[in-house]
Amino acid sequence: MRKSVLSIVLLFAVSIAANAQKFALIDMEYILENIPAYSRINEQLNQASEQWQREVEVVAQEAQRLYQEYQSQAGSLTDAQRTDREEAIISKEREASELRRQYFGPEGELYKRQENLMRPIQDQIYQAVKEISETNGYTVIVDRASATSIIYASPSIDISDEVLNRLGYSN
Repeated sequence: MRKSVLSIVLLFAVSIAANAQKFALIDMEYILENIPAYSRINEQLNQASEQWQREVEVVAQEAQRLYQEYQSQAGSLTDAQRTDREEAIISKEREASELRRQYFGPEGELYKRQENLMRPIQDQIYQAVKEISETNGYTVIVDRASATSIIYASPSIDISDEVLNRLGYSN
């Protein structure tokens, strides 16, 4: 009886070990920092963002200037003139807001440009991770940079350098 129970327990332990899953980590920030094209893309995005921010600020400053003029002349304006000036101020503020949304909103130019420029790099990284996973039998590969619930992970399961090597960027 003991031998059969021991055999069952042993078989159970062996089956668990046979089904063990292999995990690995990557650090996407580390990988991206070591890809020169990523730095160039970030520079392009920063330049575009700064240019668009200046455009928005010009329109916002114009709205502020109109408001200050209105405040200083409010006592000498007729009701019709006040209404016209108020509408002009509101129009400029809307224009600034619309520009801000157009450039920096969720579907804005910055988002679209970032998506278009980053997609090829992300696809290459994904393909390299997939190939490494299939080659080495990893069941799960987690991004250390975005997985906030990882408290500790052994450096021995970090395959970031392997991903960089697969992409042709050696360290």
